[in-house]
Order: sequence, then C-alpha cells, then structure tokens
Amino acid sequence: MTTDAGGYRTASPDLASYRQRRERELSSLYATARSLTALGETDVVLDSIVRAAHELIGTDFTYLSLLGPDGELTLKASEGTISSTFADARVPSGTGVGGRVIATGAPAWVSNYLATRDVPHDRSFDDLVLPEGMVALLGVPLLVGDEVVGVLFAADRTERPFENDEVALLSAFADHAAVALNNARLYDETRSALKELQSAYETIERQVAVMERAQAVHESLTHVVLKGGGAAEIAQLLVDHLQGTVTVFDRTGAVIAAGSPDGAPEPAVQRSSPDAVEQARQSGRWATTTDSTGVWRTAATVQAGDSHLGALLLTRSHEPAPVDIRTLERAAQIMGLLILKETAVAQAEERVSGELLTELLVSSPPVGPTQRARAQARGIDVATLDVLVVAASATRSPAEVSRRLHQLSGDWGGLAGEHLGRATMLAHATDVAEVAESLHARLRRDLGTPVRVVAERVVDQGWGRAFELASRCCGLMQTLGVTDQGTTAGRYSMFALVFDPERSEELDALLRDTVEPLAAHDALRSTQLVATLTAYFHHAGNLSRTARTLHIHLNTLHKRLHRVEALLGAGWRSPDRALHLQLALRLHELRGQSLTG
Repeated sequence: MTTDAGGYRTASPDLASYRQRRERELSSLYATARSLTALGETDVVLDSIVRAAHELIGTDFTYLSLLGPDGELTLKASEGTISSTFADARVPSGTGVGGRVIATGAPAWVSNYLATRDVPHDRSFDDLVLPEGMVALLGVPLLVGDEVVGVLFAADRTERPFENDEVALLSAFADHAAVALNNARLYDETRSALKELQSAYETIERQVAVMERAQAVHESLTHVVLKGGGAAEIAQLLVDHLQGTVTVFDRTGAVIAAGSPDGAPEPAVQRSSPDAVEQARQSGRWATTTDSTGVWRTAATVQAGDSHLGALLLTRSHEPAPVDIRTLERAAQIMGLLILKETAVAQAEERVSGELLTELLVSSPPVGPTQRARAQARGIDVATLDVLVVAASATRSPAEVSRRLHQLSGDWGGLAGEHLGRATMLAHATDVAEVAESLHARLRRDLGTPVRVVAERVVDQGWGRAFELASRCCGLMQTLGVTDQGTTAGRYSMFALVFDPERSEELDALLRDTVEPLAAHDALRSTQLVATLTAYFHHAGNLSRTARTLHIHLNTLHKRLHRVEALLGAGWRSPDRALHLQLALRLHELRGQSLTG
C-alpha cells in the first residue's frame, strides 16, 4: 500500500487510474461541499457532514461532537460505529484529543489513543473506546468565526499515523462543514424568530436574503471549480458579486490572477500599506484596512490545515459588509481546494515521470513494451529520447531543480526526475549544445541562482551510460570551479579520462608511467615530489619562484628535482615528456578531488 498526495491509501501506482480516482475524490468533495450549503435542519446537516466525511477520508468510523456551554464535548452524529454505547460519548473539558483541538483551535491526532500519554484521559470515555475498538484518532476543529463550536473526528481500529495531506484534506472539509453547520443554526434561529417575534419579520427576511446570496455565491464558486476553472474565473466571479477589484496571490505573494469591474482601473500588483494580506495571513482568517484616501481593502487567507497557500484581496471605495467578508472567506476555501487538487495532480505526474525516467536509465536496451506503453500514455516516444541532461546547483536542492526540469521537459518531448541525487531529463533534440544552453538560461532565470547543465548525446538507447558521463562531467565542472554554465560533455573531452568510466584503464596506464612513481615515493618517504613538480610546471620551470612558492631553499628544490630525475629518467624535462607529465599531474589532481568530493 502507498499513500497518495491527498492522504488516501491506494495499491495502484498506475497514473491514469490514480488521476481518475483523485479527480473523483476531489469532485466528490466539491459536490459534497456544495450540497452542504443548502439550508436545512441542524440534525440533518450534522448527519450529512459525518456521512460525507466518512466517505471522503476513508477511515473505519467518523463522528462529530459539539461543544457545550460547560466545555464538554457531546457526540451528535456518527458513521461506521459498531458499539451502541459509543453514541453516548462525552468528553469533559480539557481531556482527550478533542480537548487539545479546542484549546489550540488546530488539528491534533494520536496513533494509539489508549496508549498515548500526550493527552489527559477520561476514564468514562476510555471505557467506551474499548468496545468500539478505536486506536488511531484524528480531530479537526469546526470554526465559526474565531470560535471552536465542535470537533470532527476520523478514527481507525488499527494503529497508524495520519499524514499531513489527510489532515489538510479533512481540515478543508471541516471548513465547509462549519459553514454549513453555521448556516443551519442561523436558519433554525431564523425560523424560531419568525414564530416568536413577528415584529422582527423584516429584519429576519433580510438575514435570509443575505444567507441565500452567500449560498448562491458559494454554489457559483463551486461550479467554477467543477467545470475546470481556475484563479482567474474565481476572481472575475467575485468582481461580479462584490463590485470591487479582486487580486489573487500565491503562497509567495506573487499575483496569479486579477479582475476589476468594467471601467475601473486594473488591480495594483503591489500590495499597499497597511497590508491587509499580511494581517490576514497572521490571523489565519481575514483582515480589513483603510487608508487616508478612503479605499477599503479586505483580504482572506487561503489555508489548508496549517499550510498557507495564498490570499484573496478585495479593494473598493466603501466598507465591506459582513456578508462580503464571508463571501471572500468562502472563495478562499474554494481556492484552497483548487490548489490542493492542482498540487496533487502535479505531484502525481512528477512522481510517475521520475519513476519512468529511472526505469529507462537502469534498464538495458531494447525498451520493454510496458515502459514503451507508459511513455506513450504520456505522449512520449521513447525511441526519440536521444539527449540526456543533468543539472545541478550549489544553492538549490536536486528536488527543486528536478521540479523545474519536469516543467520544462514538455518543450523537448521528454521527461524528467531525480536519479541518484541528480536532476535529470531525457529529451529529443538535434542540437545537443543548444539544449544545454537553452536549459541553462531558463533554469538560471527561474531558479535565480547559478546552475551547471551538461547535455550528452544518447547512442543506441544507452541512457545509463549517457547519464554517467553527464553526471561525472557535471561533478568535474564543480571541481574545476565552474558553477554557472550550460555545456556538453564533449567540451570537456580533454578530461574524459577522469569522468568516463570506460576509459579508466587508460587513465591508470598514464598515471602509472608518470605520477604514480612520485606519489609512491611521497607516501613511503613522506616527501613532496608531486607537489614540487606541480609548482615547477606552474612557474614554467623558474626555480626561484618555485622555491618561494614551496617555502623551501633553492638547494632543497635542486635535491627534489634530482630525485624526480632518478625516478622518471633523465629526459623528463624534454618538451614532449614535460607536456605529457603536466597533463598527468592535472588528471591525478582531478581524480583525487572527484574521489574525495
């Protein structure tokens, strides 16, 4: 079993079925959230919330408890329970997982409830847990405004942790459930007021109209997402309903969409002071500010659990009404679900692309039919993948570089991922150097940091050999002090004896006839013949400068060079042998650096 990006456990790694299932699950969440917005009896809404949450999260059983005036949590609805006595479950104030959720206003979970000592226990509740068989327990708050009105629980009868995506998904649903529950409570209060206070009919009618308007906006927002819309469509819908300019920010504060009424100026890209967006992020909800010009700005943060995903900003010339703020908050919740969906799909595509890339790199030609079919399903012809690219950065992780390579791979009909700690891409191109230079420029711009890019031509589907050459060349560039370049392995062909594993015997032979006698003497006698000869060639044979560099007397230098002549022969200073020896010394140095690096 594996756990997908949304927190569900699944046994099928197949991309098509995985994506279909994720689409069904998220569509179910949107549809369920939409249905919960309908006004109805509180008890009916509670049962609907628990039933929908149980189907969505997939745990053994689910239940919902509301907070009483005495701080005690009382079970109001459940799904999947087997013990009749569990329906009477009550948790006193300050105890259990529910107590922690109420105290912090944040999700909490334990992998084994009875065994944990991280939360205070209540004996009466523990006695109900045993016949129910509850082990793992997750609780998320139901928030109305800043007030925790209850806790939605998901439980399993086996011990296990809850993944961040599961917590985020149930938290996102709980936000919708809290809205629905609050609507139901308001609706009940409205009906009671109609019966008890006929004189307040006009006020109540306005309240109902406000709720119906908010419900209509929420349904419209949900419809946009279900039809495949994005941030731009949500922004324009808010513009139509709220009559102001709307700006959508991502988690980094960058503008990803904006809209304004007809005839109004376009929304400003820069956030003004005081910054409502930052205030909303700090509060975890919303914030409203105004300036000396009379412009009002209201921001709602886009959250999924404890994760900040962005913000919505409404700007207009008059103060927003409470219903406007609730509408903006609901839109932020919808944006959170949309971002979770897009993130899950992107992560699935990156994972499958990386898995297929690894299979191609470690397999021997010819490519199997299964791998070929998987590539074709992604619109990739394996037979055309004739260029391998490796990229690395001293300031960015391989995962970050791989993620950007994956986004760029479609331009070359290829696929990308991380292999053996290297960001790697297989592509199709006629000009290998052009691929390296183009990718270097785009990665350099997108990552905002120096990056090394090496491209190598693939011969006879030998992707593994091409990867080893490009990867070793990329490491050699770092050794040589090259930190920011797009190139081919061929441009470093003079150092191929170092980074080409198939030429290691040639390198061994070269070093054996040149540097190794000196290195062996150094190791045995604790001398510095290799360093002395390196400095000698560096100063073009100038004895005085060489001695100064080594901090030794000139006589000592003469003795060392006589020892070199004794080991290498009298003709080592001749032009041909000296050039040969200089190259061997440099390759010896690079091999040592690559082995230690």
